[in-house]
Amino acid sequence: MSRKLKKIGILGGTFDPCHKGHLKISKEAKKKFKLSKVIWAVTKKNPFKRKSSYNLEERLKNSKNLTKKYKFIQVNYYENIIKSNKTINLIKYLNKKYNNSKLYLIIGADNLINFHKWSKWRNISSRCDIIVFDRYPYKSKALKSLAFKQIDRQKLKFINFKKVNISSSQLRKI
Repeated sequence: MSRKLKKIGILGGTFDPCHKGHLKISKEAKKKFKLSKVIWAVTKKNPFKRKSSYNLEERLKNSKNLTKKYKFIQVNYYENIIKSNKTINLIKYLNKKYNNSKLYLIIGADNLINFHKWSKWRNISSRCDIIVFDRYPYKSKALKSLAFKQIDRQKLKFINFKKVNISSSQLRKI
């Protein structure tokens, strides 16, 4: 009897702060792709952004509090284990850890625009599928991006959905 492949989503970021938008895309990805779990991989520092407003411990604690009633979401910090903040290294680690699983990287359309600047970005799409959630006002630029043009449509799924009108940047300004 063949064992059914486990499907795991990975939503990485600073979660500075975490919010209902992160929850909404996690729930939507779980439902649409039949994921058994979604890992929130909290990073110490996004290489493309300035310093975080909240420290790592606060962001981990807040993320765990926000997700505590959603058992399928697992909040983790991996950089101390993998000794890197590069997504490709996280994917390699999780591929080994969950070797009988299919991985899905979950990102927003804003991240797809500069995805070609990520370390070994082509290698990421060869190791996992990429789920891109539409984010206003980034859709047009995302669909014209180098990564969208070059990554096989079997490996990259662009999801239109009812957007949550919130971002971590907006929340930091409050």
